[in-house]
Amino acid sequence: MATFLWGLASIALSLAALMAFAWVVQQRTGNSGWVDTIWTFSVGLVGACSALWPIAGEGSGARQWLVAGLVAIWSLRLGTHIAIRTIGITDDPRYAAFAADWGLNAPRRMFVFLQNQALGSVPLVFAIFVAAHVPLPALRVQDVVGAAILLIGIAGEALADAQLRCFRHDPANRGKVCDVGLWRWSRHPNYFFEWLGWLAYPVIGLSAGYPWGWASLLAPVFMYWILVHVTGIPPLEAQMLRSRGERYRVYQSRTSMFFPLPPREGMAA
Repeated sequence: MATFLWGLASIALSLAALMAFAWVVQQRTGNSGWVDTIWTFSVGLVGACSALWPIAGEGSGARQWLVAGLVAIWSLRLGTHIAIRTIGITDDPRYAAFAADWGLNAPRRMFVFLQNQALGSVPLVFAIFVAAHVPLPALRVQDVVGAAILLIGIAGEALADAQLRCFRHDPANRGKVCDVGLWRWSRHPNYFFEWLGWLAYPVIGLSAGYPWGWASLLAPVFMYWILVHVTGIPPLEAQMLRSRGERYRVYQSRTSMFFPLPPREGMAA
């Protein structure tokens, strides 16, 4: 038990330090888009290291390498995507709106906000840690299933990002709302597939006689909460309503917010 508690503390301290670095970058550059880039790489780095961290003097086994590889693939794909997007903007409108509301207290409030983000990321990385350290030597079918779920999540999110990018690059779509491909079925298909990928860790981590495995359920629960109720959908939809107005309200009325569902018909854009 002490080993897992020490791992939890190490994860928390590492994430706090890395998000403090994200705050420094945001303050120096004035571009809060780098916050999400650093967060993604931070979760990937700490997650992969925690997966490979030996317990009771044992070396890294196949499951540890599998989990470390999966989180590394996720982090590199998403982090690179966000970094490329950030290079092309002057600031992230979601964080810019927060800063405008905070006024002169924006630097201090941003630091606290990012530390809260680090704290909220601890359950995610701890889920990676406990999934990697299931005390069974050989890979099981459920490990393969978990890996498949994460890879499907990565592929689905990449497809949604590509569809949105192509839509935005077409001059004919200027000022319009993306409602093609996956975006016709969900207003945030990239967020849905991001959440789906985190279901991989309880699939891998839950095992008979391994009580710590229940902690892996924290990953999809916290990711859903973050995306749907905190830093994901609420500020993004507020920004879209400001920039697209009635077009986005019509899109909201016919399209599922999160889970992909057939669009409701009879409502024109």
